[in-house]
Amino acid sequence: MIKICGIEKESIVDGIGLRYVVFAQGCPHKCVGCHNPESHSFDSGNYKMIDEILNDIKRNPLLKGVTFSGGEPFEQANSFIKLSNEIKAFNKERGLNLDIWCFTGYKAEEIVNSKDKAKLELLKSVDILVDGKFDLNLRTIEKPFVGSSNQRIIDINKSNFNNFVLWNDL
Repeated sequence: MIKICGIEKESIVDGIGLRYVVFAQGCPHKCVGCHNPESHSFDSGNYKMIDEILNDIKRNPLLKGVTFSGGEPFEQANSFIKLSNEIKAFNKERGLNLDIWCFTGYKAEEIVNSKDKAKLELLKSVDILVDGKFDLNLRTIEKPFVGSSNQRIIDINKSNFNNFVLWNDL
């Protein structure tokens, strides 16, 4: 199960292409100006079965990918790892290539240096990571898919955990 703030079944603003977005409930960052402040509390939200989410994803043949957002997905790393693995199994079974984006307030280096095995495994299971806390003073609409200019879009598939490669397929 995943504790969610909500789900957007068809989004075009949370990564490239038509995306299914799972918004995690609970966020330790509580960024000032966050576009999703209702996701901050760890005491709110609803639980959703991973299989139920996966069945929703399977029903839409127009999806390009799935996005994990928040709240903070890395605070529920084990649940999001399971969902990521199920998406990859579905891809393999159907010959699809649904990519997985993940938005986090953590910097990629923080996740690696934390030595938290679940968080590291979730990091390895996504294709694109948008990292860094939203900073209202650095708010931008010039850079797609981020809220502030300090945030990075990282191609995890091309990165190793000593050198993160910024994604530039825009």
